[in-house]
Amino acid sequence: MLQAADLTIRLNAADDVVIARVEIPAGTALLKENNVRLARTVPAGHKVAVRDVKKGQPVRRYNQIIGFATREIAAGEHVHVHNVAMGEFERDYAYGADVKPVEFVDPAATFQGIVRADGRVATRNYIGILTSVNCSATVARMIARHFENRLDAYPNVDGVVALTHKTGCGMDSEGEGVEILRRTLAGYARHPNFFAVQLVGLGCEANQIDRIPSVREMKRAGSLSAYTIQEKGGTAKAVREGVARVEAVLAEANKAKRETVPASHLVLGLQCGGSDGYSGISANPALGAAVDLLVRNGGTAILSETPEIYGAEHLLTRRAVSREVGEKLIRRIRWWEDYTRRNGNEMNNNPSPGNKAGGLTTILEKSLGAVAKGGTTNLVDVYEYAQAVTAKGFVYMDTPGFDPVSATGQVAGGANMICFTTGRGSAYGCKPAPSLKLATNTALYEHQEEDMDINCGTIIDGKESVAEVGRRFFDLVLETASGKKTKSEAFGYGDDEFAPWIVGATM
Repeated sequence: MLQAADLTIRLNAADDVVIARVEIPAGTALLKENNVRLARTVPAGHKVAVRDVKKGQPVRRYNQIIGFATREIAAGEHVHVHNVAMGEFERDYAYGADVKPVEFVDPAATFQGIVRADGRVATRNYIGILTSVNCSATVARMIARHFENRLDAYPNVDGVVALTHKTGCGMDSEGEGVEILRRTLAGYARHPNFFAVQLVGLGCEANQIDRIPSVREMKRAGSLSAYTIQEKGGTAKAVREGVARVEAVLAEANKAKRETVPASHLVLGLQCGGSDGYSGISANPALGAAVDLLVRNGGTAILSETPEIYGAEHLLTRRAVSREVGEKLIRRIRWWEDYTRRNGNEMNNNPSPGNKAGGLTTILEKSLGAVAKGGTTNLVDVYEYAQAVTAKGFVYMDTPGFDPVSATGQVAGGANMICFTTGRGSAYGCKPAPSLKLATNTALYEHQEEDMDINCGTIIDGKESVAEVGRRFFDLVLETASGKKTKSEAFGYGDDEFAPWIVGATM
């Protein structure tokens, strides 16, 4: 049983709050905090004031501002949405102030990857059916469904997967919205985890197949075929055409073999969903420790979800390798401020009700925990949504905070694995990239063990350090990249989570 001295977690000596390890009853004295006595019962993962805070004064966690007191807060009070809210304050971007040399590992870690003909390395071996428009989604699904339970003769093929979406028409055929969609489709079409791809359209849509980048080049290379339902003569003929084209490449796809390759070929997309008060203490920093190991081994990690780094962006600009890189990030922050304003929203519409139930009060607090996923190495570049990531090391990609949309952009950019932290129990997969889920607390891991790949709650429990869990997770990343199935893959997640970012009017 936990002693009173072990009931809370203090992250920084300057903090105004501590975090409850477990639910703490009213009247409990916190011995480490000069016998501060709880005014009311505080749920696990929530915050307790350890000193008085005057109305209007900032409240600190991580020695960073997470909000401002909306009324007088006394030591021992539960600190949450009833007495803390957002407020404006200046952030010191200090571009490049924390840049430091990376100590690379020699020899580098390795995994068993699939080397494509052009030298790129895959972690999975799928055949993909993509759609230019929602109108061709049914045909794509019918093609993929034909191969369900029919691939026993092709054990090296992970599956035939249809990735459909809800747009592609009812939109301007030029401009930002369709450019993002085309960039996303092109990224998936050339993703190394696909041996081959079919792109199926209707024929009359705004998002014409021939306008998607690289389609002509990829068709000539034989890695992509593209056609429309209208040109083939209707649904049945288009399905038969698609089935025949998949059958024609299955034997060649099955020749894929795994071989030893350096970890520098790994590109991780970093996600958090269903966050709680523990996310910034356990799973996110543990993932960050694994990211540091990957970068030191020559690999790449992509942090995203711009609305969920809002208020903590100054921690990233300090790590930017140049002022130019840091300012690229701030331009995306300003774009989001304008985007939410003109749509009648604000950046603090996040956190979600589930986040708040888990102890997160403002987007500032959520963001400070979220950036921990990115570890501590230099920020080497910033990308727009679904742009191809070419840099090695820790990078940023501008995406929404909604996990399926964000991860879709990362995979389009080249991520060959997704690492997803959760404190509330998110269920997620992201074909063709395997998705690993990190539980922030032991109670969640034990309750939803069939969905969670690793328990980071051992950090909260005092059984392991962040570095130890980070090393353990890095080893799991290498095993997964080598073919070990994730929990989400066992359930078949990933067909329905393809969600390109829809920007602009639907007409």
